[in-house]
Formats: sequence, C-alpha cells, structure tokens
Amino acid sequence: MSISPDFSTPGLVLAVLLAACVLVGEPLLGKISYDRLARRRDRDPRALIRTLRLWMASSWTLAGLAMVIVAVSPGVGLADVGLAVAGDPGEVAGTVTGMVTVMVVLGLLLWWAGRSGRLPGLRRLTERQSAGFEALLPRTPRERWAGLGMAITAGVCEEVVYRGMLIALGVGVLGLPLKGAAVLALVVFAVGHLYQGWRNVLVVALPGYALTMMYLSTGSLLVPILVHIAIDVRSLALAPAPRPAVRNG
Repeated sequence: MSISPDFSTPGLVLAVLLAACVLVGEPLLGKISYDRLARRRDRDPRALIRTLRLWMASSWTLAGLAMVIVAVSPGVGLADVGLAVAGDPGEVAGTVTGMVTVMVVLGLLLWWAGRSGRLPGLRRLTERQSAGFEALLPRTPRERWAGLGMAITAGVCEEVVYRGMLIALGVGVLGLPLKGAAVLALVVFAVGHLYQGWRNVLVVALPGYALTMMYLSTGSLLVPILVHIAIDVRSLALAPAPRPAVRNG
C-alpha cells in the first residue's frame, strides 16, 4: 500500500480542528458522558439511548469533517483515505464474509448463552471483557437496536477518521512513513477509549492493530469497516444483559 496525500491550506486548517477533536474532544466527551451514564443507568431507562445518540452525532460529525477535508484538498484522493476498493474484489469479499460470519456466530452464541443461562464460563469471560463499559451493555430490545446503530456508526466513522484520515495526515502533513503514521493513528484511536480505563485502552489497541493491518494489507477500509461493525455488534447489540450483581456494582 502506498499513499501520497497533498492537503490544501483550507484542508490543513480543518485538519487542525479534526486533530483537536480526536486528541482532546472525543476522550473528554467519552469520559464525561460515560460517567454520567453510569450514575444514571439504573434509574433512567433512556440514559443509554441518549448517550449513544450523542456519540453517534459526534462520530458522524467527525466523519463529515474528514470528508470536507478531502473535498477541499484536490491533492487528496479517496484512495488516500482508504475509500476505494483495492486488490482482487473476490479475495476481499471472501475475507469479509469469513470474518463477519465468525463474529456474527460468536455474537449469537453469547446472546444465546445469556438468555438460556447455559455456558456460564463463556458468560463470565464476556463479563470480564466488558469490565470498564458495563453501562453500555443493552438490557432491552430498544437498547439493542440503539446499540446496533452505534455499532454501524463506530465501524464506519472510526475507520474513516482514525485510520483513513489520521494515517493520511501523518503521511501528508507530518511526513511520517506509512507504518509510522499507522502506529500514531492507532495510539490516538486507543486513547479515545480512555473512558473505559487504562486497562481497556490496551485491550482496545489489540483489535485496533488487527484492523490497521487489514487496512494496510488491502489498501481499502472496506474490510476494517465491516469487521469493526461485526465486533461492535457483538458487544453493543448481542451481548447478554448484565446480571444484577454486575449492574449494581
């Protein structure tokens, strides 16, 4: 994969705004809104849905800003930010189908385990993985639909902003090699989940690394977007509802 983005002056001005949002604004928004959600979760039945709507609005705004940067920068093509299909379409389709199928099957298995009370070991594993963002676990069908919307939003917007645009900015503005720009973007992506605690920042970095490698190996965000959506669907829409001990703890 090789990119050579050349940002215009208006694009650079907007890029500074985007960088400020992802470096400062998003971590603060995540921390403040999640802490408020955790305090209100048990007594306000709409607290989760309102929080997810806020996050979705913020995410689509940032993705829109990234697209404006491309639009005002003639030297930046869609391929420079990963928004082009690269490589053999059949191979890409096979990769996407396989990865998404695995994630969907795992998500359905977790949902069934939670509903049936079977496979307690699997449920305990899920609860350990969700430590740090228990308040985001859905409890009602309406919350699961909101979680699905958030999963799609995160899959599209975070990939466009944190992988497509930030890597392009690292190469085109900071003069970093492609892999160096990818590492920097991965760090920013992981820190954006600071509201989950430092331990989960490291946990988030692992799938983030895998998604980054998918992008670098294919030259397209198509595979990372679909896999990202599948990962978040498992967590935000198909995860079993927390038990009272977890919910009240």
